Amino acid sequence: MTTLNIRRGAEFSRIAGLGVARGENAVPNEDIIEPINSSDEWIRKRTGIVPRVRADEDTSVLDLSERASLIALEQAGVSGAEIDAVILSTITYPHMTPGGAPVLADRLGSTGAAFDISAACAGYCYGIGQADALVRSGNARNVLVVGAEKMSDFVDPADRSISYLLGDAAGAVVVSASDTPGIGPTVWGSDGAGSQLIRQTTSWLDVRDDRDTAFPTLVQEGPSVFKWASFKMAPVAREAIEAAGVTPDDIKAFIPHQANIRIIDQMVKQIGLPEHVKVGRDIVDSGNTSAASIPLATERMLRDGDAASGDLALQIGFGAGLVYAAQVVVLP
Repeated sequence: MTTLNIRRGAEFSRIAGLGVARGENAVPNEDIIEPINSSDEWIRKRTGIVPRVRADEDTSVLDLSERASLIALEQAGVSGAEIDAVILSTITYPHMTPGGAPVLADRLGSTGAAFDISAACAGYCYGIGQADALVRSGNARNVLVVGAEKMSDFVDPADRSISYLLGDAAGAVVVSASDTPGIGPTVWGSDGAGSQLIRQTTSWLDVRDDRDTAFPTLVQEGPSVFKWASFKMAPVAREAIEAAGVTPDDIKAFIPHQANIRIIDQMVKQIGLPEHVKVGRDIVDSGNTSAASIPLATERMLRDGDAASGDLALQIGFGAGLVYAAQVVVLP
């Protein structure tokens, strides 16, 4: 019987470099309250957002991705040519095909594997899980993971369910081979029964077949999403801690998807994290940037001194699908 050869990679992987790019404009609540008949006080109380970042009209998802990636590559000390795979998580790249990842890879000088994933606000953690597996399987030594969104292209300014939450940004990391464990097991899954809780308003086929059909935008069932994220994700987070072989006392930073400040605060209570654990709250100044939100919050915590290189961080993403993923990582 013929036996196939297999590759064996490094025993461990780690996040070697981090970079972010926020939209060029800070958009305060006052600029968006009129179409939704709301107030600055209402938005702050319900979401924690003061401004959200949004990109210039001529800035693309790939522009944001490239800016963040170049910083991550520099911090990791590798060139684009040394990247063996590019994983781009986005739901706002405006082309069904080709994907954005091959174009991004070419901009960076990489000819490695390149593919997009569509896992919404969980996409960054999905990408980390895949990058870890690629490195440890021997199929890559350096993997670029990018979470990038230009949400402002897909919002209805008059929608009160989600439009006022969303921002534009990109976050990128280089995942590389390591002599010591830097990324714990990924705990992930889906709950497709709730797939309509966060959704596109109409399909592209409807737009094709009916010229009167409006351009698709994003909407959500806010109260149901709040309950799901606040209470169903805490067990996932605790499982990720256990899978990593550590305890809550070992965790120095909690970096959840920046969906809503009330969801973040409720998750902290539900998980039962010790008081010493610092919590990422980048949403206050950046808004909800979907797949980009966790690396953005990570960068802010490192920059502000709320976390340090080498700290253990628990990160969890969750969103449309419904999909979720969590892992414990060593911060770069």
